[in-house]
Amino acid sequence: MDRWTEVELFIQIAEQGSLSRAAEAVGVSNATASRLLAGLEERLAARLVQRNTRRLYLTDIGQDFYRRCKAIAGDMAEAEAAVNAASVNPSGTLTVTASLSCCLEHVVPLLPEFHRRYPDITVQIVAANRYYDIIDNNVDLAIRTREYEADSNITIRRLAEMRRILAASPEYLARNGVPAAPEDLADHRMLVYTYANRPDELRFTRRGRTQSVRIQPFLEANDGQILRNAALDGLGILIQPSYIVHDDVVAGRLVPVLGDYELPRLMMNIAYPSRRHLPAKVRAFIDFLVEDFRKNEYERRWLL
Repeated sequence: MDRWTEVELFIQIAEQGSLSRAAEAVGVSNATASRLLAGLEERLAARLVQRNTRRLYLTDIGQDFYRRCKAIAGDMAEAEAAVNAASVNPSGTLTVTASLSCCLEHVVPLLPEFHRRYPDITVQIVAANRYYDIIDNNVDLAIRTREYEADSNITIRRLAEMRRILAASPEYLARNGVPAAPEDLADHRMLVYTYANRPDELRFTRRGRTQSVRIQPFLEANDGQILRNAALDGLGILIQPSYIVHDDVVAGRLVPVLGDYELPRLMMNIAYPSRRHLPAKVRAFIDFLVEDFRKNEYERRWLL
């Protein structure tokens, strides 16, 4: 038995005046309760309880020890209540990291409704296009386009699969022509995302056949919004996930090219530290985000 059980038993003995009733309250046998009390007195080298045929009484040292134990038990109950309240009522600071594009499109627009539902949660956003180490940087959750996490201590929750799209403004295509095949990209200005996997090479699949094409960047940037704005200004052809350019394509501001060819798809995931008891603030945001993705059918849109 641990020391906390000894303390709990001693408090019950002091308040019940009976070893058997104290044992019942703590959930141990009378024999175990007797051994616990004897072990406690032996460890403290002090007599805590006096016994007679009808009742147990605390010694002066026992009375002082009882007052101290009762205060400690009160503090423990308060601490447990605070933790329980936090698990039932989401509160505290929630640190979320995602790319700037994802923050602008899928985090910030949700905050008014999220704060209305959970007024006791403060959201801290870390916009970063490189992947933060979640545990080392005390991040509660990350939203990112990554197929897996190398760290087994990270849990993945799938949000949506998406295509990668090549697109340019109507003005650019009117001036420079529309590429008919991947090799035609050599004659075009390419707007390239620096952090892409092998950014200077594109792997296309069409009708079961895959080919790789090397491209020469006209503009490189470490943020998708920079490339999007450059494409809108007619500077060239970008290669971006559909979640970044979907609205521009629907509005006609950008025109997809090489639509018969497909680049490797991406998966948008939520990543968070694996814990047996997930903090309520994290669970609340994950559920809220998943609900928003389902309601807006983002995966269906992004795979068209």
